Amino acid sequence: MLTDTHGRIATDLRVSLTDRCNLRCTYCMPAEGLAWQPRSEQLTDDETVRLVRIAVTRLGVTDVRFTGGEPLLRPGLPGIVARCAALAPRPRLSLTTNGIGLTRTAPALRDAGLDRVNVSLDTLRPDRFARLTRRDRHRDVLAGLAAARDAGLEPVKVNSVLMRGLNDDEAPELLDWALRHGYHLRFIEQMPLDAQHGWQRERMVTAAEILERLAGSFALTPQDEGVRGSAPAERWWVDGGPATVGVIASVTRPFCRTCDRTRLTADGQVRSCLFAREETDLRTALRSGAPDEEIAGLWRTAMAGKKAGSGLDDPAFLQPARPMSAIGG
Repeated sequence: MLTDTHGRIATDLRVSLTDRCNLRCTYCMPAEGLAWQPRSEQLTDDETVRLVRIAVTRLGVTDVRFTGGEPLLRPGLPGIVARCAALAPRPRLSLTTNGIGLTRTAPALRDAGLDRVNVSLDTLRPDRFARLTRRDRHRDVLAGLAAARDAGLEPVKVNSVLMRGLNDDEAPELLDWALRHGYHLRFIEQMPLDAQHGWQRERMVTAAEILERLAGSFALTPQDEGVRGSAPAERWWVDGGPATVGVIASVTRPFCRTCDRTRLTADGQVRSCLFAREETDLRTALRSGAPDEEIAGLWRTAMAGKKAGSGLDDPAFLQPARPMSAIGG
């Protein structure tokens, strides 16, 4: 098991498959993109599957989420999913994506064993989407969401980040749209993980503000008050249910005390926390021929030293050197 000194057990593994992306979201990277990791530094398909196997069979991981960058840009993704789905015990498999490639890949991913998807979409307006992402791909995201639903990758979750002065007036509109289409909407506070290090706490749209705006159009009732557990989203019944809306308040109401996550970057580094400034190298051990138990031991040591919290509430907080696209969502 992956146990830390605060008694938390990591059972949820986030696996980044690439740092590359086909969008240029303003809160993630500059318009010109980033210097991508060389392919030779990234884990191969075999190396990725081996580390997932070690996590599942030796370390107690039960949930695996593939992330990026944009994981649909990874050519071997269906094969990776299929091989991970064949593990015993079988982990639950999910994917976080911008949705652009789902129209061509959703059925194959479902057949390979993927259970569900989270799709990022911050606005319902094509012109705003183009400003926020610097790409004219809004129609492709909507089509990808429908393709995921039609393929049975449910529940289809939609992740939305509200940015002050850009799309923060759309909260009720986004929820109404999600309810009509059967998507599970979750709002996420903007986090300090942009490559430009331009995040400003005072500019962030907080969970309290999001809920206040939703409450003007919907009756919200806490679904799991006091029993949130390790779930990142706090959830509310919408108009009495059965539909819900979630808010991930990583900055103002963090869930560090019950966090159950461990992270693997595309270049084979273990991160005990999304906001960690330290990493543990598994790629070198893999490529030097280390046996599974030695690699598992490195992983256990990395997670044992996990800090009590992210430190976001500390005025002296320092943003990680790596941006979100290189860490994995």
